[in-house]
Amino acid sequence: MPDYNRSQFIAVDLKEGVATITMNRPDRLNAIGGDMHETLEELFVELDHDPEVRAILVTGAGRAFCAGGDVKDMDERQRDPSRRRVAQPTRGGRVLVRNMLECDTPIVAAVNGDAVGLGATIALLCDVVFMAENARIGDRHISVGLVAGDGGAVIWPHLVGPSRAKHFLMTGDMIPGREAERIGLVSFVTPAGKAQEEGWKYAKRLADGPVQAIKWTKYSVNKVLRDTLNLNMDIGLALEGLSFMTDDHKEAARAFVEKRAPTFKGR
Repeated sequence: MPDYNRSQFIAVDLKEGVATITMNRPDRLNAIGGDMHETLEELFVELDHDPEVRAILVTGAGRAFCAGGDVKDMDERQRDPSRRRVAQPTRGGRVLVRNMLECDTPIVAAVNGDAVGLGATIALLCDVVFMAENARIGDRHISVGLVAGDGGAVIWPHLVGPSRAKHFLMTGDMIPGREAERIGLVSFVTPAGKAQEEGWKYAKRLADGPVQAIKWTKYSVNKVLRDTLNLNMDIGLALEGLSFMTDDHKEAARAFVEKRAPTFKGR
């Protein structure tokens, strides 16, 4: 059996056919940093190949689901040239999204708190999303001067249509749970504190169902999403990579650390 708990920031618990992935960095609102991204990439493949796993539940520890990319880490990378990665700039984001869409095992999200940026993408790439009514979801790449290239442009238009998707991706507006359910962004809204409980019960229902039929149904529905991934993921990530080099992004990352509003210059 693989070591699913090899990362200090990702906890995996397997119970009654349901593997619960908990992003476990509550002091940073489960922001994706350290080895978290690579671990998540690998986990969906490994769990999909584990015959004991018949459904997957994804959630976050503490008061957030996932705050997205670690902006403090982004600022540190900008200020330390030795930490700037240029090799295979689109690989990580592309592989995470691809592995989630290629995972035949059904994935349920329990959005227990705010899901932002990459955190929102991870939630929305799940097959069924339970969201607490006091949680919010949004892609705020734009607020740090970045293109929403790591999956937002793939999944948002499919869920709410191009017009609404462009509005939310270009403004970074956060959406409360009940509104997210109303516009079809998430599947179900739950009372505060109940998203994980309801999400697990639903995942268990899938795990107890006709597993192959469920997997093949998911596979067929995801075909159009995989086609969209192939069509625009690389260009989205490439443009996001370019936006990392803009003065606006550097200003936004510095402003985040200094706890002030950024002043964008459009360059």
